[in-house]
Amino acid sequence: MMENFRKNIKDLLGVQLSDSQVQAFITYEEQLLEYNAQFNLTAIRDSEGIRLKHFIDSLSCLLALREKPVPPSRLVDIGTGAGFPGIPLKILFPAMQLTLVESVGKKARFCEHMARALKLENVLVLQSRAEELGQDPAHREKYDWAVARAVAQLPILAEYLLPLVRVGGGMIAQKGESGPAETQSAQNAIHILGGRLHKLIPVQISGVAEDRYLVVVDKVAATPKHLPRRVGIPSKSPL
Repeated sequence: MMENFRKNIKDLLGVQLSDSQVQAFITYEEQLLEYNAQFNLTAIRDSEGIRLKHFIDSLSCLLALREKPVPPSRLVDIGTGAGFPGIPLKILFPAMQLTLVESVGKKARFCEHMARALKLENVLVLQSRAEELGQDPAHREKYDWAVARAVAQLPILAEYLLPLVRVGGGMIAQKGESGPAETQSAQNAIHILGGRLHKLIPVQISGVAEDRYLVVVDKVAATPKHLPRRVGIPSKSPL
């Protein structure tokens, strides 16, 4: 079955996974199935679903990341859950500094466990909220990329992600069929936060019927100091 996984990655992304990378994904899958039975980390509970809807879907971010001339040096994943898309991208880019942000304790602890199990270096797991991180000088505008998957509507998500991105970097929001409509509704928020829509990339994963999109935003100006607002405000009153 992992040969199909390897082929799907090659077909979608043009990337040939090494044996050690494939083994990392096998370990990740085994651990996710084991922990999920106890702690309910994700609604996807079968191997094929994990490979298609977690691993390959996460790696599809490469369609946006590779538009920059160099691999990402620092990436932050907001609302990472059980480590998606951050940990699969770290397996692909082992030299990258990765920060995983998750407010739910059991999910944050699983991410810490996986970083140890896969012997991943330069991985920081924070049980925190994006609004707090965006006002923390240690993280504000320090990342090449900020990514998130299925966290919030795009006007809200932009306020979570863009304050963390340096000028010249970018944000990637992984979206389903609502991607194009959300992109239109978020244009004002993106502009206020110092961003500019770069492109909307359709993603077609073999075996997954749902429409998928990557909303890619360039950070072109510094985010105003008062943004992001306090925890909970962006979701209650989007920009």
